Amino acid sequence: MENYEALLATLALMMGTSWASGINLYAVLLVLGWGSAAGHITLPQELAVLEDPLVIGAAGVMYFVEFFIDKIPGVDSMWDSIHTFIRIPAGAMLAAGTVGDVTPALEIAAGILGGGVAATSHATKAGTRLFLNTSPEPFTNWSASLTGDVLVLSGLWTALKHPELFLVLFVIFLVIAIWLLPKLWRFVKIVFSKIGKILGFKQDTPNMAEATGYLAPDSAQDKQITALERLQRLRDQGMLTDEEFVEQKKQILKAKSE
Repeated sequence: MENYEALLATLALMMGTSWASGINLYAVLLVLGWGSAAGHITLPQELAVLEDPLVIGAAGVMYFVEFFIDKIPGVDSMWDSIHTFIRIPAGAMLAAGTVGDVTPALEIAAGILGGGVAATSHATKAGTRLFLNTSPEPFTNWSASLTGDVLVLSGLWTALKHPELFLVLFVIFLVIAIWLLPKLWRFVKIVFSKIGKILGFKQDTPNMAEATGYLAPDSAQDKQITALERLQRLRDQGMLTDEEFVEQKKQILKAKSE
């Protein structure tokens, strides 16, 4: 029974630290370091370095900086982009440290899982914040940022105190992320495509008639070709899924036959 509880606690701590690192790494370091130094929590020996006052101080300063930057529309997305190269490796390292010095293979496996979890939570946060930045008002950003802080703190507390409950909630998060990430990725592609057009890096592909300078007569067949060309451009720009493209194409071809 003790081994089972210890396994659950280790698994919850591994998933909890990596998941939270993808959202707010500095809050994770601050909570773990201060909590362990104050005797409120017990960390594995490999993570004991987080108790060092220098680590706690650096984490506190960076958390203070991120607390304000994360609430400025546009700047928060730039901050997330930079931290793609920080949160994910840190999440992998923290996950590897939670399993202790058992075997190198186990540490590597924990690091791989931790990196994947941190990447998932980071991508979910970054994509959601980019979506919110399309709104001109700042209140949604403030609410999302504060919600993220609360999620990290409450998630870590749950992982440390109620590992079974955390693991259940973690599985629910994974299901939501699997459903949400493809939609966020499609939205991100559309945003960057529009930014590229505004900056002049990307131009609309002209149809064949525009490219050759030949204007075809206004016939049903020409209208169908034009509609198919526009449909193809929307698909290439990521504004239509493959399923939507096929369905719209069928409707265009069906309209011709009628």
